[in-house]
Amino acid sequence: MALPSFVKIVEVSPRDGLQNEKELISTDVKVELVNRLSDAGFLNVEATAFVSPKWTPQMADAADVMARIRRRPGTIYSVLTPNMKGFEAALAAGADEVVIFGAASEAFSQKNINCSIAESIDRFEPVAQAARQAGIRLRGALSCTLGCPYQGEVPISSVVDVAKRFAAMGCDEIDIADTIGVGTPQRTRQVMQAVAEIIDISKISGHFHDTYGQSLANILAAMEVGVSIFHTSVAGLGGCPYAKGASGNVATEDVLFMLRGMGIETGIDFDAVVDIGQWIAGHLKRPGGSRAGNAIAANKANR
Repeated sequence: MALPSFVKIVEVSPRDGLQNEKELISTDVKVELVNRLSDAGFLNVEATAFVSPKWTPQMADAADVMARIRRRPGTIYSVLTPNMKGFEAALAAGADEVVIFGAASEAFSQKNINCSIAESIDRFEPVAQAARQAGIRLRGALSCTLGCPYQGEVPISSVVDVAKRFAAMGCDEIDIADTIGVGTPQRTRQVMQAVAEIIDISKISGHFHDTYGQSLANILAAMEVGVSIFHTSVAGLGGCPYAKGASGNVATEDVLFMLRGMGIETGIDFDAVVDIGQWIAGHLKRPGGSRAGNAIAANKANR
């Protein structure tokens, strides 16, 4: 199959990238991050999460963030909503898309939320129904599709089964996520092909963590199958809690550099994204996690 001519990048740094930061980040910084990303041309920004502040204190200011960001026409602002309380808050905040999540690994589901995959999916049915009634986009995020920290290999049939459940709920997009970053290109290709047999390829997105340095190769493998939506995080923000000391989300700058070199359009201002990555890394007082971003910034500084 020919590679896509256009790829949609879902920028997840404001939510997935920042949620595990130990030092509380000010609402001002979060709002500025979202606004800068909007200005850079992203079609979809995952802005925050309406979750319990007890479990995710970094997202406690979700309503304030949503109230203060500058909405760019044509950009989808997504929020994570684990239950009806979260959905109602998202609705009041004017979210364009709500995200529900489930695991392809039975062991991961039991360890993390003390219930089976089937039970976890059932819990999201009221949220999915409410989203459909409200006319809000619904996205389903499917974790541990290429490996699990507890059970190891995850059967492709499990991934397909949960994806089918999400599709039946009316999800507009379904994320196939490599939560711990153990996937390799051949397995990625097999999983994406299997899911594409039951769901239109235009609704499938890839969410790869770069723990073992495989993300770019996996993105290319997914594009060869026909996937044209990918989740990335500026400066590679977002640690991987199941692999100590390992990196998390693939860096937006690295993905954009690769796509640009392949002649694939994204509609995103690459230079602006490099600047955003350096800015947010500076605020967090550590080097950015993007090789391309750091190299370009260093070249600029040496001119």
